[in-house]
Amino acid sequence: MSDATPNDESTTAAGDGWSEDMELAPAHPGDRPAGDPRDDRQGERLQKVLARAGVASRRVVEDMIDAGRIAVNGEQVRVQGMRVDAQHDKIAVDGVRLEIRDDRVTYAVNKPPGVITAMSDDRNRPTVGDMVGDLAKGLVHVGRLDQDTEGLLLVTNDGELAHRLAHPSYEVRKTYLAQVSGSVPRDLARRLRSGIDLEDGPVKVDSFRVVDTHAGQSVVEVVLHEGRKHIVRRLLAAVHLPVSRLTRTAVGPIELRAMRSGTIRRLSRQEIGALEELVGL
Repeated sequence: MSDATPNDESTTAAGDGWSEDMELAPAHPGDRPAGDPRDDRQGERLQKVLARAGVASRRVVEDMIDAGRIAVNGEQVRVQGMRVDAQHDKIAVDGVRLEIRDDRVTYAVNKPPGVITAMSDDRNRPTVGDMVGDLAKGLVHVGRLDQDTEGLLLVTNDGELAHRLAHPSYEVRKTYLAQVSGSVPRDLARRLRSGIDLEDGPVKVDSFRVVDTHAGQSVVEVVLHEGRKHIVRRLLAAVHLPVSRLTRTAVGPIELRAMRSGTIRRLSRQEIGALEELVGL
């Protein structure tokens, strides 16, 4: 069903062209020898971990350390040869958290309309589970999109990340483009930011703008952190703008961009790091 490219994973610009064989690079004077008494941590040297992750070569990583661009667990790295535990330590480059672990993966899915947000369906309807297949073990969808709503859906095997992204207490913003019928009142953005009463309680948007208007139809962008069922459709219907097409274009910092309908891409380590930072992991 999908012409997905699940392993299309980006790296930072400095890492272009580097691969896992960088761990075989010759020793460098900046590396401390094994058993150096100054090494009081277990694990791999930071240069080696970041080179294998595709950030840059070990020599470039050393320059980045000297420039104060790398932090581990919130502390700026000031010496060469520091050892890290890639599974547990939080590593950041230029303030952006990196995801180093290889056992947990997250994918962006451009869900087509008509596909059920479920990993399986006893009525044999097409599902997100059909789209992702066996890309990785233990995948779950993060939140839901209505059957007729298309666009960005995150799928991951990181249970804690999925829980936090979907939990309302973390207030993760979602961005939608909606095609609506009718003209948009000039004061509608203000009204939506102030709050609209629905049958299950009031709802406020984080932002609202008109993207395009033509022949009695408008395209509007709605940003909100609500997760109630059909919330965007119900909200716009309440202000007399029935929705004919709805697409989610972003979840937090992750954007749909140029992904074609039905395609899948694996999030980069930098993107996963940004999601984790967003929800306090």
